[in-house]
Amino acid sequence: MLTNAVSPFNSELSGKEKASAGQSLFVNRLILALATWGGVGFLPGAPGTWGTVAALPLWWLLTCLGNPGYLLALATLLMVGVLVAGPAQALLGQKDHPAIVIDEVVGLLIALAGVGLDLCWILSGFLAFRALDILKPWPISRLNLGQSGLAVVLDDVAAGVLARLMLGVVQVVIGGGG
Repeated sequence: MLTNAVSPFNSELSGKEKASAGQSLFVNRLILALATWGGVGFLPGAPGTWGTVAALPLWWLLTCLGNPGYLLALATLLMVGVLVAGPAQALLGQKDHPAIVIDEVVGLLIALAGVGLDLCWILSGFLAFRALDILKPWPISRLNLGQSGLAVVLDDVAAGVLARLMLGVVQVVIGGGG
């Protein structure tokens, strides 16, 4: 994964070069840790689904902050996702690498924004988000273009927004929670 990184313990490097290489290795590991949601993106099978499942505890914690705190945390995580997804693609050697799941975390937080602690609505939001993220219907399919961090995250943001809109419509029609 980071085999191309220069080892900070290479004796052929000067002290300044070792410090720089060590700092680069730390930054690269931090980027990958954030982009893969602590390594969850490396789980086999369905990394996007694993990343979405791993976002649920954070969603639950953020619901305790109230709407302003939730939105501030969501905006912060969105910015972090945009900042790390681009460099993570380069480190992993693939455009929108499946291990990059911070976008799924952001998408789920959008899909479940304002949803109460009701298992039925949580599961409905989760499934709607995953379906939209996997199937990528129009207009979501048009958003995953390019190699920037924004390009990686934007389609999941759209899937989250559409999932939340769908959930809201269902809640209004049947008079449910959230």
